[in-house]
Amino acid sequence: MTQDGGDLDGLVRQRIRALRVAQGWSLEELAGRAKVSQSTLSRIENGQRRLALDQLVTLARALDTSLDQLVETATDDVITSPVIDAAHAQMRWPVRSDPGMTVIRQRMTSPPPEGPARMRAHPGREWLVVLSGTAILLLGDRRIRVETNQAAEFPTMLPHAIGAEGGPCEILGIFDRDARRSHQRGADG
Repeated sequence: MTQDGGDLDGLVRQRIRALRVAQGWSLEELAGRAKVSQSTLSRIENGQRRLALDQLVTLARALDTSLDQLVETATDDVITSPVIDAAHAQMRWPVRSDPGMTVIRQRMTSPPPEGPARMRAHPGREWLVVLSGTAILLLGDRRIRVETNQAAEFPTMLPHAIGAEGGPCEILGIFDRDARRSHQRGADG
């Protein structure tokens, strides 16, 4: 890695320091966790020492993150365009995705699909918050109204479906890894 402040090297150094500060750790604490000297860590954060791959792996582990996340480049996806799913009368804005969890903002305009054959069950958990409107959550044999600013959390092994009631609704859905995989497979086929 080069030592120019505006490139990936500088970004990685900023992330190391920011993660350390966010944990409330001193240089000494992180150095101890990463098994490097305090002066080495200080020079790494300040750009006075070359970043070595083995040190980055150790620092990532000590900071409870992955090397991929530590060195990922900034993307231009600050603004996300909606994805229109006409077949399900949904508009989705992918908000955040990481290896363990996905957050998606969805706009729904139709009621949930009725009948047990239309409901899904799969491993995982889901959480949702209704941002506007009223959502209907079909969960097993229950029909649950979830209104603006209300939230629902449920194990996805229960057959479930969600839709809008009385007009459009927007929800923020959070899926763990297993639930996200199942919904992605379902959307594709």
